[in-house]
Amino acid sequence: VVLQDLETEDEVTYQIVGEDESDVSSGKISVFSPLARAMIGKKKGDIVELKSPRGEKEYEVQKFFFK
Repeated sequence: VVLQDLETEDEVTYQIVGEDESDVSSGKISVFSPLARAMIGKKKGDIVELKSPRGEKEYEVQKFFFK
């Protein structure tokens, strides 16, 4: 998935993987992560709101990739 940080306008790309495959430094996040769970039911153009220990973030979904 490609997301745009609405605060910085930076784009980030993540691959959603199983819990044992997750490695944030490689762009792989667990399906159980707060960000992945916040994306459930979202589509291109939707806003994803994430509350984390670092504060609240908002992302816009730019693109989904499916295998």
